[in-house]
Amino acid sequence: MKPKTIAVVGAAETTRMGRIPDMSVIGLHADAALNALADCGLKPSDIDGVATAGASPVDLAHYLGITPTYADGTSVGGCSFMLHVRHAAAAINEGLCNTVLITHGESGRSRVGAGRFGGSASSLAGQFEMPYGPSGPPTMFTIPVLRYMKTYGVTEEDLAMVAVVQREWAAKNPHAVYRAPLTMEEYLAAPLVADPLSRYDCVPVVAGAQAIIVARPDRAPKGRPGVRVRAHRASYNYDNQEGDGLQTGISTFAAALWQEAGVRPDDIDVASIYDDYPTMVLAQANDLGLIPGNDLARFCRVTIGEKRFPVNTWGGMLSAGQPGGHAGGLNGISEAVLQLQHRAGERQVKDARLAVTTGYGMTMYRYGGTAAAAILERVE
Repeated sequence: MKPKTIAVVGAAETTRMGRIPDMSVIGLHADAALNALADCGLKPSDIDGVATAGASPVDLAHYLGITPTYADGTSVGGCSFMLHVRHAAAAINEGLCNTVLITHGESGRSRVGAGRFGGSASSLAGQFEMPYGPSGPPTMFTIPVLRYMKTYGVTEEDLAMVAVVQREWAAKNPHAVYRAPLTMEEYLAAPLVADPLSRYDCVPVVAGAQAIIVARPDRAPKGRPGVRVRAHRASYNYDNQEGDGLQTGISTFAAALWQEAGVRPDDIDVASIYDDYPTMVLAQANDLGLIPGNDLARFCRVTIGEKRFPVNTWGGMLSAGQPGGHAGGLNGISEAVLQLQHRAGERQVKDARLAVTTGYGMTMYRYGGTAAAAILERVE
């Protein structure tokens, strides 16, 4: 694969983002897809590749009237969208297609057209969680969170800075579901979900969808820079669920990612880090080498707290909302694209040229089993 020859040329989300859904899953996908096509001046007939999770790529193609030569239905939780970008780049370079539409979305509370939580009875969750009571990541992530706090000296106040500052970014994002200020006092007083995780540690589930268009850089609209994929890496089941949960699969490929990209962590202008919990922002940032000396507490209080380094400038899933495990992080890539194209409005990071974005997920029965990261670059 030659990712440097591939770019994200369009990005958009549904106009129906919110807590109360009024569209089916496939409708949300299609709405985001049409917005992304309009964003880069393309038509459904210009698309010859479709990738999605949470819906069938063939169903989506039919819904939009597309006849693709390439389809990808890879579904590995919150890392799915990252792998769709990786696969799209490989498919384009191999001549299987030229322009790939990637969409992710869920209908939130209505569950119209959505599968039940937990997957099939033969899945790990179906066998080892559902019969015994625990259901969902919040009950699984409590032990890793407690270990992070003890190992790195991270306090509740430190973790609060991730959520509080992301809410400040969200206030500048008209599409964020939660934009009202979040104070330290509100965070600390929030009811527990699963000790030590409280309400503001957990992403709110919303109805919504995101879409991006992946093609060669010259397909970007005239006068607008494309956003090139400079490097991409992924890891699956990196420690067979036998570790202490203090690292993610990013730790296995971070060095190769930076080498392939030809840049260093301190060259990055903006980061979109998959934020199902504040702790996971720290875990991935640390594995990427973005936190000098593994000083997670200082990173929370100073780097994030004083906005010395912009992280999750759209508000992250913690404030913008998570439309399902598959879909939530795709808006991180969309935000990186907007930042690098200098189209992020009030939240624009000055002169942003390089971004890092991650995906994390597929919670098995201890913590996430998949991780991916990409370095994106503004194409002048």
